[in-house]
Amino acid sequence: MDLGHQPPSNAYLDQAGLMAPEVYAPLKAYVCDTCWLVQLVSSHVAGDLFTPDYAYFSSVSSSWVAHARSYVENAIDRFQLGPESFVVEIASNDGYLLQFVKEAGIPCLGIEPTASTAAAARARGIESLEVFFGKEQGAALAAERRTADLIVANNVLAHVPDINGFVAGFKELLSPDGVATFEFPHVMQLVDNCQFDTIYHEHFSYLSLTAVQTILDVQGLRIFDVEEISTHGGSLRVFACLQQSQAHQDTSRVGAMVEGERAAGLLSAAYYTGLQSKANTIKLELLEFLVSERQKGRVVAAYGAAAKGNTLLNYAGVKPDLISFVCDEAPSKQGRYMPGSHIPILAPEALDERRPDSILILPWNLEREIASSIKMNHGWTGTLAVAIPELRTL
Repeated sequence: MDLGHQPPSNAYLDQAGLMAPEVYAPLKAYVCDTCWLVQLVSSHVAGDLFTPDYAYFSSVSSSWVAHARSYVENAIDRFQLGPESFVVEIASNDGYLLQFVKEAGIPCLGIEPTASTAAAARARGIESLEVFFGKEQGAALAAERRTADLIVANNVLAHVPDINGFVAGFKELLSPDGVATFEFPHVMQLVDNCQFDTIYHEHFSYLSLTAVQTILDVQGLRIFDVEEISTHGGSLRVFACLQQSQAHQDTSRVGAMVEGERAAGLLSAAYYTGLQSKANTIKLELLEFLVSERQKGRVVAAYGAAAKGNTLLNYAGVKPDLISFVCDEAPSKQGRYMPGSHIPILAPEALDERRPDSILILPWNLEREIASSIKMNHGWTGTLAVAIPELRTL
């Protein structure tokens, strides 16, 4: 998949940044025909992408917070967690999930390398370490007798350039019968539903259960269960433990999912070859819609300054002449500009003031949440549209 040269999708700009050079890098995804891991070939390093002023705060999405609450409640019940347990979340962001662990009276620790979100977590009373996690950090915590009964890793496995070294840290940190859960978008959903906008530099890997099982096995971990969940357009949640643990028996779902991936063709190069042409079609459909709207004298805005939206807009070459502004609920993004396209990001109240004729929802995975918010909070009666997996109006 070749999405051209793009800036990092979370590198939002301030006013001064509009006058400075932006760093562009190839955004190309390749699939390995040995282990079937899909990865980027990118010149970016993690420290350049996940900066101290990182603008993504998980708590902005109410549906994501509800997802986290449900996960914590189920994990406490399933694994009998209590005051004597210890929970660690990797990439804990602003404490969106660990707040519920803390409320349950369970000791917890967040590991989050970005200063902006770690500070927000500390404001919630959640201990947070500002480091990139790996084998060294896992071993250091274990040496302090802080092994974890549960390690949570939501939407971070794809974000690490050294995926083997990252997973090695889980083996070091887990207690003998501890559990690690990983949530990640399923690459099968990406391909089948042409979710190409989820490809961006912050995502180094695009994951199947087959590939993840291989990675964890090499590092001494065993997947004993897997669930399909609806987040991010279709994700997997895998449950893993140390290979020698006898406390967790394998479920039939693991083998069934691996066989399902094989039957769908994920272990063949031909499965991946049609994605580029589908993405090209979506790009043209989007441009035709935006140009048609402007030719009619209609003002188009967008909603949700998401990383996936930046991939889409930069791939299509969209600028402020086609989309006047983007609204986003995150204060950390308001007053800034989208990378590459330089479209200004405003608070949602701009919809009341400017009353655009059409709104393009960029985070299609939050379509219902956003559409409901726009209608309820802003009395919206105009056109709402999404572009993925095909252009449609709501």
